[in-house]
Amino acid sequence: MMKHLSFYTCILLLVVGVLFAIGSTASAAWKPKQTITLIVPWGAGGASDQTGRTLASEMESVLGEKIAVINQPGASGATGQQSAFDAPHDGHTWAGNADASVATYQVQDLTPDISHRDWQGYFAIFTPCVITVNPDSKITDWESLVEAFKTREVAVASAGIGAGGHIAAETFIKYVPGTKYKHVPYKGGNPAVVATVAGETEVVMQLSMEVADMLRAQKLRAIAVMDDKHLNISGIDPIPPVTDFVADYPSVGFYFGLFIPKDIPDDAKEAISHAFDVASQSEAIKKLADSKGCVAVSIQGAEADAVMENAASMFGWLMYEAGVAKISPEQFDIPKP
Repeated sequence: MMKHLSFYTCILLLVVGVLFAIGSTASAAWKPKQTITLIVPWGAGGASDQTGRTLASEMESVLGEKIAVINQPGASGATGQQSAFDAPHDGHTWAGNADASVATYQVQDLTPDISHRDWQGYFAIFTPCVITVNPDSKITDWESLVEAFKTREVAVASAGIGAGGHIAAETFIKYVPGTKYKHVPYKGGNPAVVATVAGETEVVMQLSMEVADMLRAQKLRAIAVMDDKHLNISGIDPIPPVTDFVADYPSVGFYFGLFIPKDIPDDAKEAISHAFDVASQSEAIKKLADSKGCVAVSIQGAEADAVMENAASMFGWLMYEAGVAKISPEQFDIPKP
């Protein structure tokens, strides 16, 4: 009898031990110790802001902590991006931005000591740039667009130097010879779009996410999407691809999401990765993408690193050769595309 009691006692102790180990592992999972701060380094209403706020709302319930979104525009987003990096690397401070912006800050000498390789990206939205004009503009199609850029100084709004709309404009004059324009930077994509609607500028080449509502309201006119296929936005006619007019024109679009320093603790990294995975595949993100004429994605880890390397190569060299970036990408071991 004593032998049987000892055997069952051992089994009981083993089960208790396993349950204790499982409980210890679960309790060791990272939980935020305070409100998480998401710094969006652009004005409210732009693609970074819309994507960041949607992700934050979905990730709060997974992480069990509030995520406070703060807009801190300045220096084409570099001011807020620097603030996020200067905070303790403990997982409680994030940035909400785009791949091309973060990948080109160093060559622009805006964050000289921070490489795009210092950040882990978490991308939930891909959105192409769309060439749009004020409805009162004499520009009505591709031919009149090119003619205007060749014969006069067209005012083009953007979210700032090195931002998506600015890169789009620089790409345009590179692939359409003999063209020029006047760059008018604002503190975010939404202000740039509003300025064009108001007639302060004539053209804006911001992202589909940022122009969709104004296109539906007929307060902007679409000329072309900087992609190789038509862009469908609910409520308006399909927008023709730029490759209909210039065959070798590259796709100009950007990935939006979160950026967190790579050297945060591993347990925080794991918890944030899981929360992002849930949020990026949520109905809220899918609805945002559908309504704004963009694509919902779920990219992190090595795949996100590859997105950043491609952006650094393509857009870093474009900006350097256009005289916008001050430092050669070669200095940071960024290969030519």
